[in-house]
Amino acid sequence: MKQPNVIFVFGDQWRAQATGYAGNPTVRTPNLDRLAGESVNFTHAIAGCPVCSPYRASLLTGQSPLTHGVFVNDVYLQPNGHSLADAFAENGYATAYIGKWHVDGHGRSNYIPPERREGFDYWKVLECTHSYNESAYYAGDSDEKRYWEGYDAIAQTRDAQRYICDHVDRDPEEPFLLVLSWGPPHAPYGTAPEAYRALYDAEDIVLRPNVPEAEVARAMEERAQRLARRIGKDVPASRFQSTLREDLAGYYAHCTALDDCVGNLLETIRACGIEEDTILIFTSDHGDMLGSHGQFKKQQPWEESIRVPFLLRYPALLGHEGREEDALIDAPDIMPTLLGMAGLAIPETVEGLDYSAYLQGGENPSDGATLLMCPQPFGQWSKPQHGGREYRGLRTQRYTYARTLEGPWLLFDDAQDPYQMENLVDDPAHAALVHQLDEWLQRRLDGMGDEFLPGLDYIRRWGYPVDETGTVPYTW
Repeated sequence: MKQPNVIFVFGDQWRAQATGYAGNPTVRTPNLDRLAGESVNFTHAIAGCPVCSPYRASLLTGQSPLTHGVFVNDVYLQPNGHSLADAFAENGYATAYIGKWHVDGHGRSNYIPPERREGFDYWKVLECTHSYNESAYYAGDSDEKRYWEGYDAIAQTRDAQRYICDHVDRDPEEPFLLVLSWGPPHAPYGTAPEAYRALYDAEDIVLRPNVPEAEVARAMEERAQRLARRIGKDVPASRFQSTLREDLAGYYAHCTALDDCVGNLLETIRACGIEEDTILIFTSDHGDMLGSHGQFKKQQPWEESIRVPFLLRYPALLGHEGREEDALIDAPDIMPTLLGMAGLAIPETVEGLDYSAYLQGGENPSDGATLLMCPQPFGQWSKPQHGGREYRGLRTQRYTYARTLEGPWLLFDDAQDPYQMENLVDDPAHAALVHQLDEWLQRRLDGMGDEFLPGLDYIRRWGYPVDETGTVPYTW
């Protein structure tokens, strides 16, 4: 069998519930829906540490956040083993990265020199921006700041298409690893191209049943108060009354724009004649609460934050018929699974699980759960009014369980209560289950040497700065 190409495509903050193939009747994702019909759909794919930089560091190393040290945003991933690009390059692969990086920690718009690129060769990258229509990047070894034309995800996808075509034309026998990392659908939500925003009317948006309208209204009032303090005059709360539905309309517009990017990428793969021999993955780094449980953004252990889409297509090995698998694949598992599917050795520094044999009919390599963690809340979720706290937890195929430093916090029966409306953690009828899951969690923590300390202990252990009050700043 020919050595496969690998194309890894992911959006930022795209929750699993925001695709047509997952049952969402509002969002329009026809290309992804068709791709799901040809792929292995990991219906329970998880972002175990649901934050941008930790996910990316785990993708690049195959390690857990407390091993590679990137458990908050905007810190530097220091090399401590073979990276994803290293492992493929040592086996004759060309390597390319296009888009958002977010593991350099030297400023969000600084030039990243080759020695800090984790082994990637072709390079059109910026550390981080969410200014999608005025989006900078650096190319190759030049420290000249350039700008993508128009909406950056479309321009980045076109560049990925050119890379594929040029590579196949130049050397069709040399396999390649291409990572395409989009900034959307992460906020700001209202900045997709007008043609996509016109597809969605905020008044038609249906909120999930676990969005508490009263709590969201209070959050909108807080927004008005924060803006009033910033500009020095009163702002009516009515200005924000429809914000959540407008946010969702904009979020879905980003999703549909990216769905068209997926369609264009698929067409290029077909036109270049590499469809059969290419491993294609579409996924995301984490989800977005978008008002569910009165919460916003990520970091939290609820489904909207931790569950991500994950489609894997490799016709030469897995055939053309789509199927669903409920294995709890997590970010550290991606590197070993890709290497396993390509028949390549997995570096000893990798901690994740290899699902390649499972995809071909073998045993599930996990114990039936994946670990959830927030070693240190930061940003919006670090504020007491938003409920931020350190936690460790488990997501099994049926249950979500989480423990804080004070003790058991959350227990949901996700099979019976898919919107996680009833916390069973203090229900006497579920006391035995809480005990069982807590012991399971403790075995996992003991196995990885996680002492579950207060977050600032890890911040100090890794030498990350804190402000004069002893708390963690939003950026470093």
